[in-house]
Amino acid sequence: MSSSGAADSRRPTVLFDVDGTLVDTNYFQAVAWFRAFKQNGHQVAMVDVHRRIGLGSGQLIDELAPDRDTSRDDVLQAAHAEYYSGFYGLMTATAGAQDLLRAIRDRGAEVVLATSASADELAALRNALDIEDALATVTSSADVENAKPEPDILQAALEQTATDPEHAIMVGDTVWDVQAAGKAGLSCIALLTGGISRQALEEAGAVAVYEDARDLLANLDDSPIGPLVREAPNKD
Repeated sequence: MSSSGAADSRRPTVLFDVDGTLVDTNYFQAVAWFRAFKQNGHQVAMVDVHRRIGLGSGQLIDELAPDRDTSRDDVLQAAHAEYYSGFYGLMTATAGAQDLLRAIRDRGAEVVLATSASADELAALRNALDIEDALATVTSSADVENAKPEPDILQAALEQTATDPEHAIMVGDTVWDVQAAGKAGLSCIALLTGGISRQALEEAGAVAVYEDARDLLANLDDSPIGPLVREAPNKD
């Protein structure tokens, strides 16, 4: 994989969220958080949890349990991690995910997984995705302090590939992905694989919305990724 400074800053780069975008995990995340909250005595509605999947864990907890004893946040997060790990063996790539990443790589673009997942979660996601040959670099929670909707993880990915924002684009599945991309100076394509409505994604600022990775691949040349790749200075 590319290291910082090794890439041409003009080479197109496509940054992908992973949870819910490339790997079908959002409902696993929602169930794991729901069970963690219940175990720790917090009554939350599943729909409210789902709407916040994609936020950093600290902000998710703040919004769902604002009156909690914050000294037990580590316990709550550990419970989520334990419940979520029970789904690792069930994780699968979303429809067309591998083919999309390889097609983008073959068109001369850098493919980046821009996620703030923990080391264990990231290992499970990469195992489910099984696409190491197409990746330029991968971020994780170790690279930043603030998760989405803050832009930190996207900025870290751009730095690792030495890419200017004007030559990059984001693909995600939540309003938090779209918001983070905007703060990083990136356009964001959204997929409906995370269970978020087209209207919500468009209102957040997504420049295009597709059903899934397979749909985006079928329309790749006409998508916002098409011009980015066609204008690449080199495709070596």
